[in-house]
Amino acid sequence: MSDQTSGNFTDDPPNSDTLTEYDRTQLKLYARLLDAEADGAALSEISLLLFGIDTNEEPERARRIRDSHLLRAHWITQQGYQHLLVQS
Repeated sequence: MSDQTSGNFTDDPPNSDTLTEYDRTQLKLYARLLDAEADGAALSEISLLLFGIDTNEEPERARRIRDSHLLRAHWITQQGYQHLLVQS
């Protein structure tokens, strides 16, 4: 995983049943999270490289952000992508 943080993220992604503008701007981040999960990357690696958060300093926040964005990334692969297809 290359060192490329996404500095333009919120702690909690949207909880919406439609694709939001935030989702559109974070598609690359979501893809990288899914790749990291598939590769078995550690929380510390994901948090530091993708979110710029040191798990030694903010372990709960790092886990919450990773988990909530990963959940959203999975939603996009299962349902949200349909919104992209309709808009294309």
